[in-house]
Amino acid sequence: MSLSNATENDLLKAMLQGTDPAWRASATAYLVLCTGDPGEAGTAVTNECAYGGYARVAITKATFWTDNGSSFENAALAQWPVCASGSETATHFGIVTTASGAGQLIGSGALGASIAISAPIQPQANAGALVVTMN
Repeated sequence: MSLSNATENDLLKAMLQGTDPAWRASATAYLVLCTGDPGEAGTAVTNECAYGGYARVAITKATFWTDNGSSFENAALAQWPVCASGSETATHFGIVTTASGAGQLIGSGALGASIAISAPIQPQANAGALVVTMN
């Protein structure tokens, strides 16, 4: 998992200036599926999937992740909406600040295995499949 440049800057501001990031207090974040690595300079929409019926998945930050000491992983199944039309392959996931449209990419990482998406497939990530570590 790689933090976005915007998130890295937010963390430096928090540590060095005592400025709380706007996204920290929110109880909810959103998972995106991506067709490629959004990269550290990416935003919430960089390489985001766009199949018919796609939407971001709302997660409750306090309960969605399991702390394993040196990494975090999703504690439960994450499911995106069923593909109604189109086809694409998801290779990455991201954590973003908004339910749709523009917003901050907090961080992103590669999926353990690519997901080929076409109608009527419902993309999902089993518990433990989304792993967040600091490199």
